[in-house]
Amino acid sequence: MKEFAKRIRFKRLANDFTDYWLTDASFGLLLLILLFTVFVLPILIDYGHIDMVFVNLVFLFLFFTGIWSSRKRLLIFLTSALFISQLTLRVLRFSDLPVQFYLTERIVGIANMMVFIFLNIRLLFRDREVNLYRVVGAINVYLCMAILGAFVFEIINLTVGSSISGALNLQGLDEDFSEYIYFSLVSLTTVGFGDYYPVNVMSKMLSVFMSTVGILYPAVVIAKLVSESKS
Repeated sequence: MKEFAKRIRFKRLANDFTDYWLTDASFGLLLLILLFTVFVLPILIDYGHIDMVFVNLVFLFLFFTGIWSSRKRLLIFLTSALFISQLTLRVLRFSDLPVQFYLTERIVGIANMMVFIFLNIRLLFRDREVNLYRVVGAINVYLCMAILGAFVFEIINLTVGSSISGALNLQGLDEDFSEYIYFSLVSLTTVGFGDYYPVNVMSKMLSVFMSTVGILYPAVVIAKLVSESKS
């Protein structure tokens, strides 16, 4: 009987959590998390004021919220499988076991972020309503694209041996996130300071792709939101 009551309480808690992440209000909390991840976390990493375990927990929490961003069983199964895979790989890395799958971990991270972006786009345009929260949701997707770009730049570096160059010192671990997210944002916003630059054809094409997305995404989303508000 007690076991049954525990299951009921857990199911109610899970439903409440899902209900929250399916509301527009969740966009505000997600924005705070993404602002911290994109703009504050790199500074803390660069100055050595944060433990790498905490850095990984931040990303795991992002992926965890993706599980609750849909009621479709297929998407719940997919996000759950990706989260468990990501969690397992990161636990292995921080354990005493002599086995590490850093590249695999990053590939799964890219898959996680792509699904996360897809889920947030679905939430952004799930009905014809337009409000402040939807604008915040559009910003969230934009910041998620910057994080995805940072992950892909790192994958290129891990597989090819180089991706970006300039006044930077890559270590091949989580500490490099501050460098990759900076270059990803510079590419996405089409700023192009020139202090960092792509060094091979894959990173060059990715940089150009990020710039194209950075130009087209705001125009498409604004046009979509405006058209929805008028209809």
